[in-house]
Amino acid sequence: MGNKTESHGKLKQRHVSMISIAGIIGAGLFVGSGSVINATGPAAVVSYAAAGLLVVLLMRMLGEMAMVNPDKGSFATYAQQGIGAWAGYAVGWLYWFFWLIVIAIEATAGGAIVHEWLPSVPIWLLSLILTFALTLTNLFSVKSFGEFEYWFAMIKIVAIVAFMGIGLAIIFGLIPGTSSPGLANLTGHGGFMPKGTNSIFLGVITVIFSYFGAEIAAIAASESENPAKAITTAIRSVVWRILIFYIGSVAILVTLLPWNSADLLKSPYVTMLEMVNIPAAAQIMNLVVLVSVLSCLNSALYTNSRMILSLAQKGQAPRALAKVSKSGVPARAVWISTAAAYVCAIFSFVSPDKLFLFLVNASGAIALIVYLAIAISHLRLRKKMNRANQPIKGMKMWLFPYLTYVTIAVITVIFLSMAFIDSMRSQFFLTLGLTAVVLLSYSFIKKTNNKRPDDQFSESENIAK
Repeated sequence: MGNKTESHGKLKQRHVSMISIAGIIGAGLFVGSGSVINATGPAAVVSYAAAGLLVVLLMRMLGEMAMVNPDKGSFATYAQQGIGAWAGYAVGWLYWFFWLIVIAIEATAGGAIVHEWLPSVPIWLLSLILTFALTLTNLFSVKSFGEFEYWFAMIKIVAIVAFMGIGLAIIFGLIPGTSSPGLANLTGHGGFMPKGTNSIFLGVITVIFSYFGAEIAAIAASESENPAKAITTAIRSVVWRILIFYIGSVAILVTLLPWNSADLLKSPYVTMLEMVNIPAAAQIMNLVVLVSVLSCLNSALYTNSRMILSLAQKGQAPRALAKVSKSGVPARAVWISTAAAYVCAIFSFVSPDKLFLFLVNASGAIALIVYLAIAISHLRLRKKMNRANQPIKGMKMWLFPYLTYVTIAVITVIFLSMAFIDSMRSQFFLTLGLTAVVLLSYSFIKKTNNKRPDDQFSESENIAK
């Protein structure tokens, strides 16, 4: 363990580009898209497009701020600079907590998949093995994380492109033995919007969480060889990634399968493979989902460690976590994140319906809080730069400040709407409760912190001002 507090730029441009893609393509696309289509109908395409547009705007804002100041804390740092030290503290810790729960969920899911192949090994042990293995890749070097994520992302891209290719071939009648559905599934079974326009809005609320993870690219870019170029490439590619991988694949699914088919809830992609008589379709899908799970675990461990490293460097987390190894890895931050995540994973085995469900629901709306922080931070920092006549080089937000205001308004509406949706109400209130606890901890630390001249916590407040 070294005494340095700055990590080394080891990620290449291809790593950051693939990390940004990996953040978009998750197990939710392969498994969760079916339930969204089943609840919305063919108009689910509109829900995915609307949510995708919102995320594109947010990533554009994040890209502009990252061009000015690439930082491992990313949006938490920008929240501190644009809103206040309390906001940076709250966003950083909430984001850290969110990925702890994600790690626990993904580790359990990965263990369950492998358990189907190795039934003699308990799921909890398999979950631990998967988590520990990816912890080691994060500990070895920044480059090893990037390399693993590069190939995980590559496999996911090949899989989704293959699925889309098969789907298009069926639709255009290019595969012998299969019949094209034409437009029957789009116009039949109640039409394009069988459940009305309200279902589209409800779909947006559900879908927007599927895109969460795209922001990881801004964090990773700070450790790349050329942060400005990496950020620009990654953020600009968000548009075509969403267009192709999400909207394109969902459009194929709603054309291929009736929206009210029970097969959608099972797995739309397995159903598609079975339509062309591909053997072991379910096992192929399990392998793809496992890769998605491992990718998410890898990225979550990386992101968590960098966020807590950034907090520690600002004096908003234990100072010991600000140290990095000779290879540029914040090993202590990686280990503490892994340990905390696996404690959460244990709860999924010992108390899945109470304690773990409580933790999952408490993290449910954090994505929207982070999105809101990005938009508000951008609004205030951009106005500050404009008042100082400071030029903005490279990436700029479109139609500022109008689109930024629109984005803030839409996110606020989506967030408040969760309080009126039965399936999301508990997530809304528990996330608010968790946020209140984090803010109270900030007030407590602020009051009890020693007021030394070199105190980093006080310095972070001065910077925010």
